[in-house]
Amino acid sequence: MLLALNFVYLAIKKNHYNPIQFTSMKKLILIITIFTLSGCAEMQQVLEEAANSQILSQEQIGQGLKEALTNGISNQVTALAITDGFFKNEMVKILYPQELQKVDKTLRDIGLSNLADEGLKMLNRAAEDAVHEAIPIFKEAIMQMTFTDAKNILLGDKDAATQYLNRTTTDALRAKFQPIIQNSFAKVGADKVWNNIITKYNTIPLVNKVNPDLTHYTTDETLKSVYKMVAVEELKIRTDINARKSDLLKKVFALQDK
Repeated sequence: MLLALNFVYLAIKKNHYNPIQFTSMKKLILIITIFTLSGCAEMQQVLEEAANSQILSQEQIGQGLKEALTNGISNQVTALAITDGFFKNEMVKILYPQELQKVDKTLRDIGLSNLADEGLKMLNRAAEDAVHEAIPIFKEAIMQMTFTDAKNILLGDKDAATQYLNRTTTDALRAKFQPIIQNSFAKVGADKVWNNIITKYNTIPLVNKVNPDLTHYTTDETLKSVYKMVAVEELKIRTDINARKSDLLKKVFALQDK
């Protein structure tokens, strides 16, 4: 047995063995192990493990990761693009920027709560309008993913896939989101509502006047929310075997489980 293991070690060292790419070496180890086992029970165990083992190609690993990312978009991002997808989801609901939190409090203190609520809802409605544009941009980034990208995602941090999308789509998403949010504000009259809110606030004695760029702020908050929901789905697939709906997802993410 010791002689056989030494032979395997030398063979691995000589061929720079990679368990995903070189099935012939695995077969060699299996054959040597079978002939050195002492009993039928041990031989049967090895044969069963060999039958149950899964050797995945680079293409399959890439396909599995692309499927996982696509699931994240379908299951989470799409849910943001409906009415109240932001406004009634506490994980991503867009609140007032820090500069306007004092505006919100002051308006409520002087009996203008309805006006403050209306302005808050309009921020979230604009985000819901814009997020429709995320899906094709995400899918394009996924299709361009290389095997190296897939490998780094599979063996990386728990949000490695989300980080990949963040790196490859942020600029394109911002360019898409910002004009949509600006148009959405105009469409529902949010620009007038906010002008009214800020004007009223700025007329209050002894307050510091504000003039925030709400289009820029809402764009950034929408981006953060989109990536947050993708990360939720990614973590689920990484940690919950039942969330891996296809055989390919099960096989690919089994590699990171080991």
